[in-house]
Amino acid sequence: MTATATTPRVPVSRDPRVSRLTRVTGSPVLRLIVKRLLMAVPIMLGVTILTFWVLSLIPGNAAEQLLGAEATPEDVALLERQLGLDQPGVVRYLEWLQGAVTGDLGNSIVSRQPVSDVLADRLPVTGELVLLAFLISLVLAIPVALLAAHKPGGIMDRISMVVSTLGLSVANYVLALILVLVFAVTLGWLPAIGYVPLEDGLWANLEAMILPSAAIGFPLFCFYTRFLRGDLVDQMQQEEYVTTARAKGVGSWSVLIKHAFRNSSFGLITVVGLNLGALIGGTVIIEQIFALPGIGQMLLQAINTRDFVVVQAAVVIFALVAVVANLVVDLLYAVLDPRIRYGSR
Repeated sequence: MTATATTPRVPVSRDPRVSRLTRVTGSPVLRLIVKRLLMAVPIMLGVTILTFWVLSLIPGNAAEQLLGAEATPEDVALLERQLGLDQPGVVRYLEWLQGAVTGDLGNSIVSRQPVSDVLADRLPVTGELVLLAFLISLVLAIPVALLAAHKPGGIMDRISMVVSTLGLSVANYVLALILVLVFAVTLGWLPAIGYVPLEDGLWANLEAMILPSAAIGFPLFCFYTRFLRGDLVDQMQQEEYVTTARAKGVGSWSVLIKHAFRNSSFGLITVVGLNLGALIGGTVIIEQIFALPGIGQMLLQAINTRDFVVVQAAVVIFALVAVVANLVVDLLYAVLDPRIRYGSR
């Protein structure tokens, strides 16, 4: 009989430092990141193509807006040639895409300023607005949902349901006008419009941002509260691990926070990631109402003047933020549940 050669087994190290290194560089998480980034490439490309095509359907162009209604067709045609608007749409898109890949988003058709400089001036305003609204919604929603789910049907549960229903029934721009009427006009506690940079004082900056942040964040707070409360109640009433924990003598608050909330956090993370687009989209109207010099206000002005280069750049920024938010959600899943991390092989 012929002897069969066997490959010797490589001993597996039991050193915890080795296993920790394997978790960090053994790359299930890295593969997850690379996979999501590769998926983001066609998504971003599709967004730019769709945006460019929709903008091409809007009647008029920047040349007509700059010259006004009294301009002659010859004047409009001359300015179109100077601005490059007489070229076919495919050519203009490919030229823009070639520059965008290298980080050059082009120059504004109206102001002739580099779009990257315009975005750099306005992005901090929108970023601060989104961050404050996000903090307001989550910081309020989590404790209120926990209090409501602790005693379903109780006084706190009923109050939260009434407030959530009212908040979800009012559009954020209507809520913004109500907040201005109450806190700026009637009470005089906060400014109605305007923006104060951080370098001019932290408190003055926060005073200017409280009302617009609340107008965006409050409806999200209502939605997160109802979603999280409903999921927590389902966990507490239907899951076997809750019954087991109670049988072991674990207190109701401990079961709610340490067990039910941990499982419900997966759904909350998903909802937060999906609603980030709505959160950013809400800045467009809110910045206009409160006269905040952010990307949302810039986007509306660019649409009115048919400054399609600026519009394209703003849409790309919004889409990029949404893609990054979804990537962060996937990574949080991998951190909270190792099965997701190792299942991404």
